[in-house]
Amino acid sequence: MDHFNSTDFDTHINDLILEWKIPGLAIAVSQGEDVRSKGFGLATLDPPRPCNGDTIFDLASSSKSLTAASVGLLVADEEKYSNVTWTAKMHDLLPDDFVMSEESYTKDITVEDTLGHRTGLPRHDLSYFGIRSNHTDTPQSVTRNLRNLQLNAPIRTKYQYNNIFYTVATHLVEKFSGADFSDFLQKNFFAPLNMTSTHLQPDASKAAGLEERLATPYHWVDETKSYRTVPYQQCPEAQGAGSVMTSVNDYIKWVRALMNQQDPITKEVFEGITKIRIPIDPDVDDEDRDPFTSFEGYATGLGVKYYRGAQIISHDGGVPGFSSIHLFMPEHDFALIVLGNTGEAGTICDVVAMELVDAMLKVPRTERVDWLARAKAMKEKEDKEDKEDSLRKKLLQDSENPEALKMPLETYAGHYWNVGYRGIEIQIRDGNLFIDASDRSMGFYLTLEHLKDQTLFEGRMEDYFDGSEGEMAAEFKFDNDRVVKLGLDMESDLGHYIWFDKVEGPRKDLPAR
Repeated sequence: MDHFNSTDFDTHINDLILEWKIPGLAIAVSQGEDVRSKGFGLATLDPPRPCNGDTIFDLASSSKSLTAASVGLLVADEEKYSNVTWTAKMHDLLPDDFVMSEESYTKDITVEDTLGHRTGLPRHDLSYFGIRSNHTDTPQSVTRNLRNLQLNAPIRTKYQYNNIFYTVATHLVEKFSGADFSDFLQKNFFAPLNMTSTHLQPDASKAAGLEERLATPYHWVDETKSYRTVPYQQCPEAQGAGSVMTSVNDYIKWVRALMNQQDPITKEVFEGITKIRIPIDPDVDDEDRDPFTSFEGYATGLGVKYYRGAQIISHDGGVPGFSSIHLFMPEHDFALIVLGNTGEAGTICDVVAMELVDAMLKVPRTERVDWLARAKAMKEKEDKEDKEDSLRKKLLQDSENPEALKMPLETYAGHYWNVGYRGIEIQIRDGNLFIDASDRSMGFYLTLEHLKDQTLFEGRMEDYFDGSEGEMAAEFKFDNDRVVKLGLDMESDLGHYIWFDKVEGPRKDLPAR
């Protein structure tokens, strides 16, 4: 704790948030029975409000251990839920809802497969719809849509991070417990651990009278040298994958309870959720793997690795406007959590966490990894690779310049339909083909620019929440002079596009999910 309590540490963190354009950062550290927290910078810029240990952030995926532990409680309660085990088939537990696109997967996927990211299904994050949609998804409808999503790997052969299955897990919890997932969390975790500042979804925090303690999410816009305020992500359709609102002072209680196997976490629950199910990246080379660090495995809602011989169990998270990491080291009775109020703060959350680990392990300063320099080098490498491997270069191949578009824009405009991804409408806006997909959970806008063959387009993406930019390939298929299909690269791990059929108008007879 000496390092955490020092003025040198405070100066270092203040320098980091200034350099990396992070308005506020909160940190809690636990060593034995000693628990300390600090806040740096601002929770809100206008009016200025200091960030402290009680400031509330969105945990994003750092909350996945709560979802895994919820399932773990069902598994441990053999009297009430004897058929819920880690190896139980999901289709047997949810026979009407849990159906995959191939029968063998439907029959074989187990509870631990879904939480261990080894189902053979890539992310498909853009397939479900949020509260801005006129057909908002629910955990049940997200589960039922699995039958419409393409697989790309055999079960248990490949680690593929998947948010959807954590929402599916909450549907399982709700069906067997008879309680809403938010109530289940409150009854089994938040109330027993006196986590009075922790709720599921931003609106629940506001309803509890905690709005004045919420950190405002931001995104730094380099072009304008200013912060953009980001909307809170209210995502009931994606519960279980994130959206737990908490402070470092509250969440460290959960991390400590998990590490120390404190009620309601028994030894059986702890071992069930921390057992490694699959290697995360067995092919990573030494240059990209962190120094003195083993290969990492994924358990359920937690990653497990060894650093300098010491076990680290952790998970990070990020959504537009928020970043997080928590970790614990059972052999050293050490735990920490770092939260920041920009989506880009994740790098610094990781850096600070590992610097604190080095200090706790008493690694001599001359032998410590320069985690900040390493993070900068990795970012520069990624930026260079992104620039060299731009989408435009890939699509144009040997051509240097885009070809002129000869077909009228009206040829492409209209409604398109895919049963797994539902409807897409292409509009004409400001002389361009434009898609408003802001009704999806991970909403975005897409402006299409023709590149070649009257069929191939580059899509310039803008995130609905923070305005950050991305890219997506698009391709049209013709029957004579009539467009019949639209392909969008909405799930790159498939290796091919998601194809939408052109239809006469928006589907009003939406098939039930």
